[in-house]
Amino acid sequence: MTPLKNNLLKTGEFLLKTGVVTWILLLAVWSLLSPLYPANFLPGPIATLIGGKEILLDGTLLEFAGISLRRVFFGWFLGSLIGAPLGILIGRVKPLRQIAEPFVDFFRFIPAIAFLTLFIMWFGVGERSKIILILYGTSFFVIVNTVSGVLGIDPLRIQAARTLGASESQILLHIVIPESVPYVFTGVRLGLGGAFTSIVAAEMLAAKEGLGYLVFSSRLYFRIDWILVGVVTLGLLGYFSDRALKFFGKHALRRYSINDSKEFGR
Repeated sequence: MTPLKNNLLKTGEFLLKTGVVTWILLLAVWSLLSPLYPANFLPGPIATLIGGKEILLDGTLLEFAGISLRRVFFGWFLGSLIGAPLGILIGRVKPLRQIAEPFVDFFRFIPAIAFLTLFIMWFGVGERSKIILILYGTSFFVIVNTVSGVLGIDPLRIQAARTLGASESQILLHIVIPESVPYVFTGVRLGLGGAFTSIVAAEMLAAKEGLGYLVFSSRLYFRIDWILVGVVTLGLLGYFSDRALKFFGKHALRRYSINDSKEFGR
């Protein structure tokens, strides 16, 4: 293989791995489709970029993105903080699991937006109701994945540890938690997606700021370009948040066999 061909192959592999090819294809399809429709129905990438410049320069886009991101991370962090230990406890204690399983399996199929009106009535229209809604949208992902991780531990390992005189707390610290970390991490990543979904619903119906509000209110001005800017910004925030989380897992949690190369698309 010639050096030129080798360099081209490496460049192509790098572009595929970093997702550049995906974004180029998406922009190409968008550019091809937009001329087929009126500008007020599907503006092209350039028109959307121009519209986005308006709300970027007046500070609206950055302000709303920061507000949404703060709400997402706060609710997601609380949901993960509650969901992980609760999942370990449910997985380890059989009577508790028998009690909790119907509850978890019932509520995890109810989308967070279904509780929005109730949460507003119970917790008010301020930040509290939105944070609790995101917490709800996050915690069940973490709980279910954590329970799966705990139940997937080889019982012979636990039996061997008991035979060697290990206490229940030692089994928890040295076997259960380390074996469950990859499952907790997967649940946390899935919960992050649930958090973004929940905040969009909350801001569309019960907020006057945030990206969800931007997307919802832009329809009043027939600004499809602003709607697309809001949607793209949400996607980018979620994408880079997940990338940062994967980077953290790859380096800080490597000892628990969390490796970026094993993830989807790697």
